[in-house]
Amino acid sequence: MNNLEFIVEKEAVGLKIRDYLKHHKGLSSRLIRGAAPEGRIKVNGDVVKLNHIIKEGENISVDINKKESQNIEAEDMPLDIVYEDEDVLVVNKPPFMVVHPTRKHKLGTLSNGVIYHFKENKSASVVRLVSRLDMNTSGLIIIAKNQYSHAKLSEAMKLPEFKKYYRAVVHGSFEEDFGTIDLPIYYPGEEFIKRVVDERGQKSVTHYKVKERYAEATLLELILETGRTHQIRVHLEHMGHSIYGDELYSIYDDSEIIKRQALHAYALEFPHPRTGKIINLTSELPEDIKSLMEQLRI
Repeated sequence: MNNLEFIVEKEAVGLKIRDYLKHHKGLSSRLIRGAAPEGRIKVNGDVVKLNHIIKEGENISVDINKKESQNIEAEDMPLDIVYEDEDVLVVNKPPFMVVHPTRKHKLGTLSNGVIYHFKENKSASVVRLVSRLDMNTSGLIIIAKNQYSHAKLSEAMKLPEFKKYYRAVVHGSFEEDFGTIDLPIYYPGEEFIKRVVDERGQKSVTHYKVKERYAEATLLELILETGRTHQIRVHLEHMGHSIYGDELYSIYDDSEIIKRQALHAYALEFPHPRTGKIINLTSELPEDIKSLMEQLRI
């Protein structure tokens, strides 16, 4: 279903269709401007211009299946698809996989696999990432399958209804069972890779809850209120509880027990871009994090 369908309400009578679609139905200006000249906006089956004055009861149809291409090579690979419909694809990314092609990683990325999946299923979608994860962070990633859902999901990320849950195994024991880390994160510049807590930075808020305690470690559940680069890793390092296996933000060498940071994006809650219904999704912890937890329990 690539069309959005609306019946004009009495209170919207007299509006130009561009204003109705933008201010009453939440379509982005970019989508509206692109769809109109391609004849993808219709009223009662007829193509109209954006200055069309709408009338009560008119049936407005917007085709959101824009023809696009993307310079990403399709690559057959197994994908752990957690959820998919005409608007949204959610994939459980394994560790050690780059999300989007770069100069160093032109193949083997999640996006290469997603493009292949779309082509195999005769979908005209391109990869529109709503969320991202570091190469060595595993877990759920949202991909929008059309321009409309990408815009709606990007806006929804600013709302409290949109929640991203993580699990992390960290060094040391948290004294409090739950709490909030509200500390600004600053990027010193291109010559640096690490982010730091600094008053010059952007407001960054991470909520945490202790799920399990070990002798010298803690399993945390974390919810991001903001989404800064490396936010969880920076905040936990600053608190003196760096993540196991984090080669960038930890002083510990954990390479004998885990080969990457023990951080997994394990759950999502978000309003569906078309229906507004809250979608709840979860994924299991990967085997390497499970193995780490078993070793810490001994």
